[in-house]
Parts: sequence; structure tokens; C-alpha cells
Amino acid sequence: MRKLQNLTATLVVSAAALLLSACGKPQPTDSLESLVADPERLKLLREQCKTERTRLGDELCDRVAEATKRRFFGDGKVPYNPPKESPKF
Repeated sequence: MRKLQNLTATLVVSAAALLLSACGKPQPTDSLESLVADPERLKLLREQCKTERTRLGDELCDRVAEATKRRFFGDGKVPYNPPKESPKF
């Protein structure tokens, strides 16, 4: 009977530890592509990352920075086209 109680207590503690380890920070729902496609949401999150980075988390703010970079530089598939005439200084 005593072994059964010890086994039950061990199982309960193990189950509690497993449940607590599964509880983590929720993953941000904003994907990189959705941020690139929605400039208003991107602007809002950029402002929040400037003031509340610890609350939002590094992962989301890094994703916001990458989306901002992609919107500015584009997809990188457009080759550089220098002007036909050299600039006059």
C-alpha cells in the first residue's frame, strides 16, 4: 500500500512538472510575411518595440526589424542598374 502511495505521488509530481514545462511564452502570431504585407501593423509594432521591447520579446522585435528591412530593400531580386551616363560633379 505504501509503494502505491509513493508511486501515485511520484506520478502526480511528474505530471505537474511536465505541465509547467509545457507552459512557456506564447509564440507571436505575426509572421514575417504578414508584417511585410501590413505596413500599419508593422509601424505600430516598431513603436512598441522601441518603448516596450522587454514586454514584447526579442523574437517579435527581431521579426519586426527584419520585416522593416525587407520593405525598405525589397526582395533583393532586382539587380543594380547604374545610370548610362556618369554623374557630373
